[in-house]
Amino acid sequence: MIDMKNTLAIIMSLFFIATGFAQRKDFTKAEDIDQEAQKILDKVSNKYEAYKSIEATFSLNIEIPEEPIDTQTGKLKQEGDKYNVDLNFYSMICDGKNFWVHNKQNKEVQLNDPPEEDEEEMMAPQDFYNFYKKGKYLFALTNAIVENRVPLLQIEFKPLEDDSEYSKIRMTIEKKTSLVKRIKVFSKDGSRFTLEIQNFKANKKFTSADFTFDKTKYPGVHVEDLRF
Repeated sequence: MIDMKNTLAIIMSLFFIATGFAQRKDFTKAEDIDQEAQKILDKVSNKYEAYKSIEATFSLNIEIPEEPIDTQTGKLKQEGDKYNVDLNFYSMICDGKNFWVHNKQNKEVQLNDPPEEDEEEMMAPQDFYNFYKKGKYLFALTNAIVENRVPLLQIEFKPLEDDSEYSKIRMTIEKKTSLVKRIKVFSKDGSRFTLEIQNFKANKKFTSADFTFDKTKYPGVHVEDLRF
C-alpha cells in the first residue's frame, strides 16, 4: 500500500547509470563530491532562488513491488514559503503559518503547523532543488543524454547515512536552461518514484487564496486541527 507521507515527500523533492558510484571506490565521504556536478547544481539552485514564484504541472509514477504502476498528475504553486501541491487524490497547502493535507477520497483534512526542516525528507518545494546542500548525499555527474533534441545532464545522489530509506536519487537537468526535468528516487524497499515536470512558469502572480484551504469548496469535508 502506498504511504501518503512518503509519496508527498517525494513530490516535494518537492524533480544513469547505477554503477556511476560503484566505479569510484574512493567516493565514500562528503569531500569526494564531484565538483562538476556541484557547479551544475549551484546553477540550478541559483536559478530557482531568483524566481519570485513558480507554477508547474507534473506527472508522478509510483512503482511498488508486486503492485500495478500508479501514475498521477498534479500542479505545484509556490511563492516564498507558501505552496500548494494538488494531486489526483491528495492536496498539500501551506500559507507559511498553517499546513493542510487534504485526503480527497476520504473527505478528510489534517491541519498542522508547517513542517519543520528535516535533514532527510523533502517536504517543501524549495527542498526540490536544495537538498544537495544538506551534506547528506554524495553526488556525481554520471551521464549526458539527448531526449527529443534537448541535451540533458544526469546527476546521481547516494546517501551518506546507512539508515537512509533511499538507495539513490537520480536528477535529470536541462543543460541549456538549468531547469530540473525529472527526479527518480530509488527506495531500499524496491519502490521507485519518478516525478517529471511537464510545464513550468516563473514569476506568476498569486493571491492568498491560492495558498489557503477553503472548506466551503468541499461540502462534507472533516477538518482535524492538530496544531500545537
